Amino acid sequence: MRLRRKRRIIRCLRRSKDLVSVRNNTAAIKPNDVLLVSTVRNEKIRLPYFLRYYRDLGIDHFLFIDNDSDDGTLEFLGSHPDVSVWYSNKSYKRATYGVDWTNYLLRTYAHGHWTLTIDPDEFLVYPFCDSRPVQALTDWLDNIGVRSFSSMLVDVYPKGRIDETPYREGQNPLEIANWFDSGNYTISKNHAYGNLWIQGGPRCRMFFSDNPKKAPALNKIPLVRWDRRYAYVSSTHALLPRGLNQVYDETGGEKASGVLLHTKLIDTFSAKAEEELARNQHYAASSEYKAYAQKLREQPVFWSKWSEKYINWRQLEILGLMSKGNWA
Repeated sequence: MRLRRKRRIIRCLRRSKDLVSVRNNTAAIKPNDVLLVSTVRNEKIRLPYFLRYYRDLGIDHFLFIDNDSDDGTLEFLGSHPDVSVWYSNKSYKRATYGVDWTNYLLRTYAHGHWTLTIDPDEFLVYPFCDSRPVQALTDWLDNIGVRSFSSMLVDVYPKGRIDETPYREGQNPLEIANWFDSGNYTISKNHAYGNLWIQGGPRCRMFFSDNPKKAPALNKIPLVRWDRRYAYVSSTHALLPRGLNQVYDETGGEKASGVLLHTKLIDTFSAKAEEELARNQHYAASSEYKAYAQKLREQPVFWSKWSEKYINWRQLEILGLMSKGNWA
């Protein structure tokens, strides 16, 4: 594993040549700042609310990688003093689906910082997030000696067809997509890295019902007290060293965890799926996006007997999708 981690770091240093700094405001980062890192492409419609949401949670500085957007994303990001942005028109696939770029920014700018690595359609919900900033969570994690915080990806969707209500730029996507599967999940352990492997939910039952093992993974470890010796391996599903993946208690206890509300399933998803299918820059020859594009042409309804309307984090904890552990 040590050799594998070294290779990951070498890869990120090599792929750093893909990145061109557009606006670097990292000199403003203070020692205790909580950072956010994200790779985006053509996400301008989502970014105004995304930035507002995470600023309200307490994120101090944002580090974005723009992968050849042509919708004004780069120009929009470059206009914010708490944002640093890099541009690349190189292959997302050759950069290990963006992981090499992410690891480089984390290694270079996030050493010693609690850092949230996240996609622009993901919204972190953690215990007491309605009354406590993210710094309260990271301070508590520091006090108990925890270096990484897991969050299950929970897909949210509208009750009707996803094309019925257009998403407006700057809108809270949860105004449109506020239903989720309260059950219908499977969990196992990935022995190679020691992380949990969670699958299921609406994308599994809608796109991968014939082969649920091919459904996307829902386990993520997005919040880490970063060290330049660390490296993500596959998206934010697993890290090296392996100890960072021990975000669960095998002795019967319960560690604190969160949820990433995944707002992919709105009216912008169909065009996005077609675009990514044409680009062919995703894992396994973009097989996931092939499944998406084919089914989305039928304009399916995701709402089902498993559906429950989202209220707040306490509801998610009652359902067993997240936990406050012993944080009081």
